[in-house]
Amino acid sequence: MKVCTDACLFGAWAVTDPQIKSAQKILDIGSGTGLLSLMLAQATENSNTEITAIEIETAAAKEAASNFALSPWTSRMNLVNSAIQTYSTQLNTNNLDNNKNDLGFSKFDCIISNPPFFEGDLKSPDEKKNLASHSSELPWNELVENVFGLLKEGGTYYVLIPALRSYTMQKLCDQNGLQLVEEVLVHNNAKTLPIRAMQKFVKPFSNDTRQNNNAVKQTENFIKRSKIYIKDAENNYTTQFTSLLKEYYLHL
Repeated sequence: MKVCTDACLFGAWAVTDPQIKSAQKILDIGSGTGLLSLMLAQATENSNTEITAIEIETAAAKEAASNFALSPWTSRMNLVNSAIQTYSTQLNTNNLDNNKNDLGFSKFDCIISNPPFFEGDLKSPDEKKNLASHSSELPWNELVENVFGLLKEGGTYYVLIPALRSYTMQKLCDQNGLQLVEEVLVHNNAKTLPIRAMQKFVKPFSNDTRQNNNAVKQTENFIKRSKIYIKDAENNYTTQFTSLLKEYYLHL
């Protein structure tokens, strides 16, 4: 479960966002072996961008740390082998204002996650796969609550989920104060139903600040929706897919 096409596409899509490119601090929740974090490090325009990757499964975390160390961006990358719930508690995020707390920790500009999404499904005999794929260790409501606590006002949250559960994520985020501003449905080809949804949420500014922020006001009644097809009728990668992945796939 090291690399899959939808995760690669998700990372390539997310890094096209100007807010990712200019971010000072980025958090990758459930980083696995570090794929998304490495894609973000490659694409960010700010050479001082700090990327923190959280991974609960020890073997995956060790491999991610090794991958980070071997990359050209190792000085900007940090691996934490922990559950996001524990990480947030240790930082005492409930007492954070919009800047930093007594520990000197400041909130993140952007958070990205490809979270476990099987819920109540038959589990694998492999506990490592269960940690990666089943939401028992990271229920979505807890994920969203922690995202809200760790994200700056005006910050952005990017998530990859099954298309059939896209409304569930939208509803949970809405209940926790995160606003959907963009959704891309991913199809294998034009004849198939969507398999994944890539969503972008914004944490609005507090009321007194938002009154003077036109950019946030404009998103309140507008959600950008689009589609991406991975393969065309001849079973070749589409132009959409190729344009996003060409900087990451050696054979494109």
